[in-house]
Amino acid sequence: MKNPLFPVRETADHAVLLLHGLSSSPLELRFIARYLTEEGFVTHTPKLAGYSAGTGHTPMEQWISAAVAEFDALCAHYRHVSICGLSMGATLAASVAQERPAARAILLLSVTLNYDGWAMPWYRFLLLWLYYTPMRSRFRYREKEPFGLRNEALRSKIARAMEKNDISEVGPAFITVAAVHEARRLAGRVRKSLQEIKSDCLVIHAIDDETSSPHNARLVEANVGASFVRTIWLDDSYHMISSDNEREVVARECALFLRESAAAFAPDAQPTPVVSRALARRLRQLASVARKAQ
Repeated sequence: MKNPLFPVRETADHAVLLLHGLSSSPLELRFIARYLTEEGFVTHTPKLAGYSAGTGHTPMEQWISAAVAEFDALCAHYRHVSICGLSMGATLAASVAQERPAARAILLLSVTLNYDGWAMPWYRFLLLWLYYTPMRSRFRYREKEPFGLRNEALRSKIARAMEKNDISEVGPAFITVAAVHEARRLAGRVRKSLQEIKSDCLVIHAIDDETSSPHNARLVEANVGASFVRTIWLDDSYHMISSDNEREVVARECALFLRESAAAFAPDAQPTPVVSRALARRLRQLASVARKAQ
């Protein structure tokens, strides 16, 4: 029986579950979803009750259950099912991979295990305290520039959208204290169990991420239990890498990694190594800096 929540393509064998950021919408991952679809993958970007914008607030355990249910529904139709997440959606993707080792690959974009980027307000630690006071129902953290975007033209567009609406293509205008509290609980759970993740793992992170510093990506890279891990650093983007200057690089690297992961799984397969252009460029830059320092 076909699941009415997503289209089933009989000729495809690899589906990708895409998880957007906290209190946001599938619009954040629209470009990547379209690119992967054009490359022959099936994509499914659901709204999750209690996590997505406009669906209320629930404990993070229910976010995980909802995402796992979406993953299981895809598994009923496709040989390979991978998970791609952005920001807190990447953290949620990691949690699903912990629950479902059958995930072919996980793609962690701007993974957020700590809100420790350079643009985070000095008072962020107070949000933890506010949750346990009557203020938690009245205080909301409002998003400010740069809105996760290095691209100034797009940033201006988003600023105008934020003034008129509660949601934009790069996320919500504000986040409640309750949502931030549950997000921190989810991140803590994932940090403690990274070694349980065995699925092939791609980590893409901006070196100038203003929301979650590069430490988040390094933490995953150093502790994840996967045997196949690739980390790609971006140098012309901020947090919202699915919409910013290097979105084409992000989408292309996701597709390449998914293909390589599936090829390595095939019996008697000898996949050709895929060289990441973004990674190669960054390595050349680092090598140049090292030579100048000598």
